[in-house]
Amino acid sequence: MEYKRLGKSGLQVSALSLGSWLTFGKQISDDVAEKLMVTAYDAGVNFFDNAEIYARGKSEIVMGNIFNKMQWDRSTYLVSSKVFFGSGGRLPNQTGLSRKHIIEGCHAALKRLQVEYIDLFFCHRPDKNTPIEETVRTMNDLISQGKIFYWGTSEWSAQEIMEAHMVAEKYGLIGPTMEQPQYNMFHREKMEVEYSQIFKNIGLGTTIWSPLASGVLTSKYLGKFPEGTRLGIEGLEWLKERSLTEERLNKVSKLNDIAKGLDTSLAKLAVAWCAKNPNVSTVILGGSQVHHLEETLTSLDIIPQIDESVIQNIEEILGNKPVAPDF
Repeated sequence: MEYKRLGKSGLQVSALSLGSWLTFGKQISDDVAEKLMVTAYDAGVNFFDNAEIYARGKSEIVMGNIFNKMQWDRSTYLVSSKVFFGSGGRLPNQTGLSRKHIIEGCHAALKRLQVEYIDLFFCHRPDKNTPIEETVRTMNDLISQGKIFYWGTSEWSAQEIMEAHMVAEKYGLIGPTMEQPQYNMFHREKMEVEYSQIFKNIGLGTTIWSPLASGVLTSKYLGKFPEGTRLGIEGLEWLKERSLTEERLNKVSKLNDIAKGLDTSLAKLAVAWCAKNPNVSTVILGGSQVHHLEETLTSLDIIPQIDESVIQNIEEILGNKPVAPDF
């Protein structure tokens, strides 16, 4: 397994990691969740991603029980949580990035995950109702208390991230170290254009979610709609409608042909394509079946095959290469 520095921090994170969104505590059994985590850990994965909102807290409980059972050396793995949406409550102060909710959310996550500290703690979305200074100062306090080691953002704009850095610099506080954006062949703007100046001037680690575009960047939707998949989950009809358009599936079919030409799968090609970006710290993998995870865990092996001619062929199919503005 390849390891990378998380932005300009000293933290080393595996280039591939395991996430629990829509699976742990919801789509899969706890036994399968355990097999997935053990498979990932044994393959060299050292980062496990979670959030308070995933399965309304149950995802963290499942992961925490596995940590407790496995008794892995705590120095060998990183675990994250995210704060913003809460774990189910919708009353005032049960969501957002106020000092109250961040601290209570951190304490609740520590309890569910059964760990003494959280390595990476993300602000899951920006909060327009809370002053950014309050959020930055609270994250700084949690770091000072040893309850979290690094804090970051998820799906924040470049402007919002820079505002957090400016506040941190002004008051001598610790700014965000990492961002967790969606990044895949169909979703590229933030990673390839919007964050470019932050990568260059400030430094930013990235923990990429949805590298397979919710499973669309695989071959499984090219035929009859399969049972038991993410896009078949009740409540995600909106995602299915948005993802499985005729235009997108035509592109997926052509991308699948490229993968076949490389003697690999489209899933591995899509993950490798993400990991090839030098600004990607780690690509978060998911899965409801162990053999799917075993497949994508070997994605880094095909990066050398993705040369300029392959990239050009992919770009011609996608037709969505972001254009950077002239400065």
